[in-house]
Amino acid sequence: MEWKKLCARWEKRTDKNSDCAYMNVMRRIIPYIVTLVVMLMLDAIWLSLASQAVYRAQLGDILIPGFRLLPALSFYLVYAFGIQIFAVARARSGKQALGLGAAFGVFAYATYDLTNWATLRDWTFALSLTDICWGAVLTGAGALAGYAAKRVLPKT
Repeated sequence: MEWKKLCARWEKRTDKNSDCAYMNVMRRIIPYIVTLVVMLMLDAIWLSLASQAVYRAQLGDILIPGFRLLPALSFYLVYAFGIQIFAVARARSGKQALGLGAAFGVFAYATYDLTNWATLRDWTFALSLTDICWGAVLTGAGALAGYAAKRVLPKT
């Protein structure tokens, strides 16, 4: 049954709009989860391929052997939320979601990378450029995936 019809039926009942409220929540949570999963998968692939060649080769001893789970998880949870606010929620098309996401990625990653280049001895322009480009790709892909998930969900 179409969600609008279901919502109209529920409005006539005493527990009115419970399914409509549920769908409104799902229309926010599911795109967030999809964005988060896509980002985690893509970043895991990128880091497994590039960490030795790009990051460890350049930064050497300042990197720990693995990673700290709590700050890493915190980053992904917060960043995926930012993608929802600044890209997915504003996009009116997949192309726009991709563009807004990529722009958000450039700004966010440039903040980190250019600050590092300005303050860390072994940080280079090439490393900043590589990481900023990756931020644009990763964030654009996450935003596009979140937008696609939002589009397939029924509207209330």
